Amino acid sequence: MGWNTGTIVERSMRIALDAMGGDSGPAVAVRGGVEALQHIESDFELLLVGDPEAIEEELEGQNLPGDRLRIVAASEVIGMGEPPVESVRRKPDSSIVRGVQLQESGEADAFISAGSTGAILAASILILGSLPGTDRPAIGALLPTTTAHPTLMLDAGANVDCKPQQLEQFAHLGHIYMQDVEGRASPRVGLLNIGVEAEKGNELTQEACRLLEESGLNFVGNVEGRDIITGLCDVLVCDGFVGNVALKFYESVSEYVAHLVSRAAAGADMFVDLQAICRVLDYAEYGGAPLLGVDGVTIICHGDSPARAIRNAVRVAARSVESDMVEHLRRELAELAGGKA
Repeated sequence: MGWNTGTIVERSMRIALDAMGGDSGPAVAVRGGVEALQHIESDFELLLVGDPEAIEEELEGQNLPGDRLRIVAASEVIGMGEPPVESVRRKPDSSIVRGVQLQESGEADAFISAGSTGAILAASILILGSLPGTDRPAIGALLPTTTAHPTLMLDAGANVDCKPQQLEQFAHLGHIYMQDVEGRASPRVGLLNIGVEAEKGNELTQEACRLLEESGLNFVGNVEGRDIITGLCDVLVCDGFVGNVALKFYESVSEYVAHLVSRAAAGADMFVDLQAICRVLDYAEYGGAPLLGVDGVTIICHGDSPARAIRNAVRVAARSVESDMVEHLRRELAELAGGKA
């Protein structure tokens, strides 16, 4: 096949995609990757990582230029229920480990997977390492709002227990991401809390609030849960326990709202653009969640991501590479660490 020659074509960037990750295996991942090649204008080569035979079967009949797509063989797959760190070490030829290694060796500029979040996190930290000045990388999740722009919440689940200075680091990570990838010139940073007053919350949020007020960031203060959806801030900081609860609730909203609107429209005999409403609420529109703080570009997708989500994750990865986000993060964190010395 033209896309399995092993020839490396010099392009502006190369994006590795885990073809075996996700609930549907290679079918959805490959389709999403193909759509990315067809619809994303960025000049990139797509590296599909996984079982060559299974990947080629999904590519059969596709009209794609061979010099923009390459298959990288990986003989193992890490299952969703496997212990993350142990599975990364026990399965060195898994699609997740091989995909991250491609970035570490310079053969790829970014890695995307809808596989085990824990394994992606473990492989990225173990292989790529954390950026200097980052205690713990954080998962960022874009949340839809009533404005035209989503809010980046982090941490969305990587770190259940955090220290105040780590929340401050998350704020800086989100600040750079929203500047470079989402084009916000001066991102507003908020701290998720149970009240807007600085003295509200527990010891963690009270001290984090103080640090953020002195951070030099565009800190707008504490943000209550009810104000997330109004787009009060561009970056919402919280620990991974709170963030993951909020994220899972957000993911459940789309189907519920669609049900209510559909029922109301039927009763009133009125037209409602249900597809437009669901599109705003659908996580697939925002691609994957960036793992910020590792020395590379890692994008984590939902396990049941449709092809559209994979395609949009490729777009997010391309923007991250084109904006040189990792180097921007490195400089920001160095300045933060220098200011604390």
